[in-house]
Parts: sequence; structure tokens; C-alpha cells
Amino acid sequence: MARQLTFELPARVRQGPADFFVSDSNRAAYVMVTGAEGPWPDGKLALVGPPGSGKSHLVRVWQEQSGGAVVAAEDLGDDFRPGAALAVENVQRLPRRAEETLFHVHNAIRARGGRLLLTADRPPSAWPILLPDLASRMQATNVVRIVDPDDALLSALLAKLFYDRQIAAPPSLIRWLVPRIERSHAAAAGIVDRLDRAALASGERIGTGLARRLLDNGDAAA
Repeated sequence: MARQLTFELPARVRQGPADFFVSDSNRAAYVMVTGAEGPWPDGKLALVGPPGSGKSHLVRVWQEQSGGAVVAAEDLGDDFRPGAALAVENVQRLPRRAEETLFHVHNAIRARGGRLLLTADRPPSAWPILLPDLASRMQATNVVRIVDPDDALLSALLAKLFYDRQIAAPPSLIRWLVPRIERSHAAAAGIVDRLDRAALASGERIGTGLARRLLDNGDAAA
């Protein structure tokens, strides 16, 4: 029987290579990040997409494939020493104090013929970087984007979000939701969270009836 507990359990997010669903919305990003089209121009690549679009998941796929390291932009310190392959996540949050560090990281990886993967929610031209030498190098980085999900990816995303929460969502519910919610990763995460909370509060099974009431009441983006 589907979940009967009346208290919340943390979601167990699965981010292995086998859990990454490739569709038209993210195929170009997947192909570029995994190197299926050959080396990145100048050994660096910017992966751009909205929050929750799968950037971090794709970085983990790259990490397993390449053996590279992953660091959040906020965690770059003066003493950071990169290896030959590095991913820096959320570069739009790079602190002013870390700009010099990223500049030296960029040059060190380039000098040894390594790979630098950068992720952000906007392209390098919109990153708030003040150091001119770093800004020019970031803006020269090749960009690949994850765009809003198509039907296939939105269906897979909903299924994964339910699965991460250990919810046995019927396929009919996912088919019903896809044309009725905003076509974005944030909307998918939002409706799954609201359905989970509503089911826990009411003791009702998660299904089309509960989803219809939430949407009719304006509790999810449509």
C-alpha cells in the first residue's frame, strides 16, 4: 500500500548516471558535458539552466565519468588547489573575495590541459564578476543550456520526484499533471511537495482526485 505515515520523511535524491533522463530539453547539454562531441573549446564549458533543472545531477554524471572534483563557488578559498578536472557550481554566487582564486584556478587548469566545468542560472555575460581579467575569460567560455522540460522530461522528472520521496504515484497521475502544470522544474517540484504535504495532512492517497482539488484551489502553478 502507498505511504501511510503521518510524519514527513526526507527525500532520498538519487543522482547517479542511470537516474539522469535525457530528452530534447537537455540532450545538447548532456552530449557536451559528457564529451560525446569531443573536447570542450579551450578546455572549459558553462552549463546554464534554471534552478532545479538538473545541472547538479549532470555534474555528478560528469564527475563519475571524469574523476574530477566538484566545489561550490562560495567555497573557493585562497588556498584552493585544483586538479586536472574541476566543476565549480553556481558561479553566479561567486563571492568577490574568491574572484582572484577562480582566475588562478582557470589559468592553472588551462595550463595543464585540463577541464573546467562551470554551472550557473544565467550565462557568463550576466555573472556579477568585477575582476576584469576573470570576467573576460568567463565570457569567452562556451555555453550549453538546459531549457524548460518537454513532455517526456517533465513526466520523467515528476516520476523521479515522487520516487525520491518514496511515493508510489500512479502513471495516470503523472499523465494528468503534465499538461496542467507550468512547464518548469520548479513547478514540478512544487506540485510534488504540495501533494505530499496534503496527503500527509489528510491521510488521503496521492492520486488525480487530490491533485485536481489542489489545482482547482490555486495551490499549484498551472
